[in-house]
Amino acid sequence: MVGIITALNRATWLDKLMTVIVIFGYSFPTFVLGAYLILLFAVEWRWLPVQGSGTWKHMVMPTITLGLGQVAVIARLTRSSMIETLSEDYIRTARSKGLSERAVVLRHGLRNSLIPIITIVGLSFGGLLGGAIITERIFNLPGLGTIIVKAIGSRDFPMIQGIVLLVAVTFILVNLCVDIIYGFADPRIRYE
Repeated sequence: MVGIITALNRATWLDKLMTVIVIFGYSFPTFVLGAYLILLFAVEWRWLPVQGSGTWKHMVMPTITLGLGQVAVIARLTRSSMIETLSEDYIRTARSKGLSERAVVLRHGLRNSLIPIITIVGLSFGGLLGGAIITERIFNLPGLGTIIVKAIGSRDFPMIQGIVLLVAVTFILVNLCVDIIYGFADPRIRYE
């Protein structure tokens, strides 16, 4: 949504503000962001618990820590893809036919911009898997990252191989799903 808003308001103060926020989110390291979130929301304001996995409140800070960088990448790509698409001739034609701006942007603009966005969403899944290890350690969450760190520490090679295989198979399945979604996003793509 941020990418669409900044593309529609290109070269305005809103575009510049959102671009600064997105670049800040992208360039902030996961471990530093996690530490700052703990300091702000758990220590200073006492709104959220520091660690554990009991309720939804335990998942707010890890989710923000893990997802902020990926959201920033997707927002930047959406902005540039939408700017390119909105300058095409068929967008001007759709506007001249009297379609509402919402229909032009969502039905014609966003739909034709989806292929690179879907690709990045699929590829960012690998970054989420890697970032999960750091996030689980920061917030003391049980998960695959914690298991692999313990397996490396105890030199449990079968466990390490199993986790690496599981992550690889998951990544392959996600990329297969991305390829299938291409066909739904763009009907010009046909699978034989």
